Amino acid sequence: MALAVRRVTVLGATGSIGVSTLDVIARHPDRFRLHAITAHRNAERLFEQCLRYQPDYALIDDAVSARELRERLADAGCRTRLLSGRRDLCELAASDESDTVVAGIVGAAGLEPTLAAVRAGKRVLLANKEALVMAGPVFMQAVRDHGAELLPLDSEHNAIFQCLPPGFQPGQLLPAGVRRILLTASGGPFREHDLAALEHVTPDEACAHPNWDMGRKISVDSATMMNKGLELIEACWLFDLVGTDVEVVVHPQSVVHSLVSYADGSVLAQLGNPDMRTPIAHALGFPERLEAGVQPLDLMAVARLDFRPPDMQRFPCLRLAYEALASGGTACATLNAANEIAVDAFLDGRLGFVGIARLVEQTLQLTSLSKLESLDDALAADIAARALAERLLPTLEGRS
Repeated sequence: MALAVRRVTVLGATGSIGVSTLDVIARHPDRFRLHAITAHRNAERLFEQCLRYQPDYALIDDAVSARELRERLADAGCRTRLLSGRRDLCELAASDESDTVVAGIVGAAGLEPTLAAVRAGKRVLLANKEALVMAGPVFMQAVRDHGAELLPLDSEHNAIFQCLPPGFQPGQLLPAGVRRILLTASGGPFREHDLAALEHVTPDEACAHPNWDMGRKISVDSATMMNKGLELIEACWLFDLVGTDVEVVVHPQSVVHSLVSYADGSVLAQLGNPDMRTPIAHALGFPERLEAGVQPLDLMAVARLDFRPPDMQRFPCLRLAYEALASGGTACATLNAANEIAVDAFLDGRLGFVGIARLVEQTLQLTSLSKLESLDDALAADIAARALAERLLPTLEGRS
């Protein structure tokens, strides 16, 4: 029996998640039709993707870039219709013309379009962890209210999803015989660095991840282990856990993507080469398995698998994430906003690497946290935290 063709919108198509998604989709033209792709400001890559993949729609945030790109597409004879702006972005995410939305926009910018897709009852493949970090209770309630199907794309959460028992219901760890979740982390490029040397690392050093090919923002988050902190929060919302249900484990090889420990002593793990096309193919084809273009894992070549606890002195951002999760309310939205300001400042050369955690911690300490009951609450907390972090930044600028 022929399977229905899924109509896919890729939010954040020019980033690493988007590029990998388009690669997987192109391998299965009988299974997927590309409805729309979006970008923030990488007009050149978006132009190339329009010519290669011929989506029905493309969108770029900036109106000036959109005018120039629209002319280039017309001159090239490309049939793709070009849109621009946040309103069109959310409308594309919710469009009746697609049934699957890949949420690959990095950072807080991905919250509203991803939520629009959820409220439209789509199958949402979630790589934008900030949507749950900023507005976890609101987001998950929308999933339930609108009948959306939420599948995790982050390699760790996709691994957990694969290792949980069939029919697992969020919040049902004990009835399902699950003891705890083990969330793996590579430790980034500085897991062996002398602590004093962290004072002087450069953006290029922080972005040189030993295992994964990622964008600069997420690479810095990996180097500070804030990325693992955000993934901790995401896991708790996805699977209805509390922080003590999740143990972060440093695993330098990035071969075991996460594990689930069971009451009978069993531990199930999902292993694979560090290539995002594996979890993307799993979620796109679920419940079927699709060829992803990824080389099979050669255990003889890997030879060994190492695990150790994270060093909270080396990685204070992970500690801050645990604390924000325990605080609840708008704490996680504040954490995320302050981190985005800090990482931007670090990449611009205005803040030292260890200053990232300092700025986030000061912002959390000086913020009056409140309940989070609506999208407006999350957005207001995000705006307030960014403003406070910007005000605090001059006191740390130039310091390591």
